[in-house]
Amino acid sequence: MNARAAFFALALLACTQTPSAPPAPVADGQLATPASYKTWRPFLTNVQRPDNGQVREIYVNDVGAKTTPGGAFANGTVFVMELYAAVANADGTLATGADGQLVRGELKKIFLMGKGEGWGATYPDATLRNGDWVYAAYLADGTTPAPDDLITCRACHLPHAEKDFVHRYDEGVAALAR
Repeated sequence: MNARAAFFALALLACTQTPSAPPAPVADGQLATPASYKTWRPFLTNVQRPDNGQVREIYVNDVGAKTTPGGAFANGTVFVMELYAAVANADGTLATGADGQLVRGELKKIFLMGKGEGWGATYPDATLRNGDWVYAAYLADGTTPAPDDLITCRACHLPHAEKDFVHRYDEGVAALAR
């Protein structure tokens, strides 16, 4: 086959190929828990929540770990937040370690926050959209959907629009830079 014939054959092949469709937007509750998330970079660790008896660990994938101070998180960023029950003393008060921090107990839930182009538009109530972020909640096994209302996630993150809807943005991004 001469060069001209090869060129036309390739051109014909290119014209018959169906372009791949962009991925469909993901909606709240549709993010799956990544199996390897514990190997991701810590975003915030040992987050103390005595107000609700929790200790939280938050991880971010490699896409999000590239965020620099003041920048928005790129599409493809996923956060995984583990919620642990704080250990309670016999009298019902929360146990603290020698460092004064709550003692982390049993893993109760896993929450995800993911960002993708157009994902936020899947949420029907425009007043609660968090940019292009969506949320998911699971029980400790990471696969059984938790009964949590994801509206709570949206409402809690909404006041942080200037920080790409991420709580403690400055602290977490600074930890990534270390």
